[in-house]
Amino acid sequence: MREFACTLPFGELRGLRCGQEGGRRVLALHGWLDNAASFLPLAGTLRGLDLVMIDLPGHGHSAALPAGSEYTMIGAIGNVLAVADALGWDRFTLLGHSMGAGIASLVAAAVPARIQALVVIEALGGLGERVENTATRLRESVEAAHALPGKPLRVFPNLEAPVRARMMANQLSETSARLLVERGVRAVPGGYSWGSDQRLTLPTAVRMTEAQIDVLVEAVECPTLVIFATPAQAYFPEPLRTHRAQRLRDGRLHVLPGTHHLHMEQPAEVAALVQPFLDAMPRG
Repeated sequence: MREFACTLPFGELRGLRCGQEGGRRVLALHGWLDNAASFLPLAGTLRGLDLVMIDLPGHGHSAALPAGSEYTMIGAIGNVLAVADALGWDRFTLLGHSMGAGIASLVAAAVPARIQALVVIEALGGLGERVENTATRLRESVEAAHALPGKPLRVFPNLEAPVRARMMANQLSETSARLLVERGVRAVPGGYSWGSDQRLTLPTAVRMTEAQIDVLVEAVECPTLVIFATPAQAYFPEPLRTHRAQRLRDGRLHVLPGTHHLHMEQPAEVAALVQPFLDAMPRG
């Protein structure tokens, strides 16, 4: 395992890289407020890959977006492609969890010629919104953004406190929570604070409708492996998530008992699905 870095227009984007030269090119995208360490347990169970696990902008060790910019899933597409360009990857596979899975599926829809295969865990196509909630969502986002400057950072006296916080918030084991926390905090006077950009906590101003998301999921041309945990998350319930998976042109859906971070908590079970799927894909 080694550190990865490339320079993008907004600053340095960092991550982790493992595997072998000439292996299948896989770019991994983590979930909201996670970081590249999210994929460490799974990386240890996969073989034959050149696996690059990035810290998305504003997460982990990567730079935040410039002042005045907004974090959106559509905006993330360009950054993902910029990383692939920096790696010299014309065609590659995408692996995503949660928010990262939503971003990965949008990238696959946007540039189908570049994506060989897609593996998504616990999301597909992003979160939708009912049309009638459009104005309310916009107002809440603007109000929250206006109140954000000057908001004090929470300071933890040691790493045990943020580890416990992640365990409680995400049903994570201590081992998994510690992986995320060690890459996700920064030292400050008095202890540690979360290192992620506070703007990431703002409500999204405008979301796509379910009809728009359906069209984008249908536009994914590559073979796709979808892995969901059961019970389903409240914000991505059944039958919505199965409905999304069924709209894929070439999709394979698997449901495993577990929690939202099942790729961290049950890496062997997830790898048992991912490895044969990737092995069956052509590399060209």
